[in-house]
Amino acid sequence: MTSEALELLKYPIGKFRFVPPTSENEIQKMIEDIAQLPTRLIDATKSMNEQQLNTPYRPDGWTVRQLIHHIADSHMNSYIRFKLAATENSPTITTYEEQLWAELADGKDAPISLSIALLTALHERWVWFIKSLSIAQLQQMVFLHPANGAMSLEKALAMYAWHSNHHLRHITDLRVRLNF
Repeated sequence: MTSEALELLKYPIGKFRFVPPTSENEIQKMIEDIAQLPTRLIDATKSMNEQQLNTPYRPDGWTVRQLIHHIADSHMNSYIRFKLAATENSPTITTYEEQLWAELADGKDAPISLSIALLTALHERWVWFIKSLSIAQLQQMVFLHPANGAMSLEKALAMYAWHSNHHLRHITDLRVRLNF
C-alpha cells in the first residue's frame, strides 16, 4: 500500500484544520454533527456482525469496535474539558494515552452497545451545555492542553465535530471497501 493510500485511510476527510467559523450557522452545523453522531454510529454499525466489528479500518489501525469505544473515551474527556473551561480560569487539562486505552479489555472486547448508549446520553448532555453558551463564550473560554497550548471552546467544538465525522467515515468507508 502506498503512503498516499494509507494517509487517505487514516484521514478520509483530511486532517483537522481549524478555520474560525464566520457565522452562527457554521457553529450550529458543528453542534448538529456532534448531536447526530450516536444515531449515525447506530446506523453505520447496526448490521455488522462480530467479525466485522473486529475488522481494522486500515492496516495497523483500530477495529471498528475499538473506534466506537475510542470515540466514547475521547468525547467523555472532551465534555469534561468543556466544563472545566467554563468553570475555571484557563485550566490545564490532562491528556490520556488513547492508544493504550484502546488496548484495554473494554476497548478491545466490550459490546459496542455500551459505548453507543454512553455516547447517546453524553451527547445529549454535551449538546445541551454547548447550546447554553454564546458565541463569545465559546471564543473566550479556554483550556490549556499540555502539548497544544491554549484551546478555545470554539476550536474544541470544531475539532470534535471533525472527530465525529472523521471516525464515522472510517466505519462507512470500511463497509464500502469490504462490502459489509
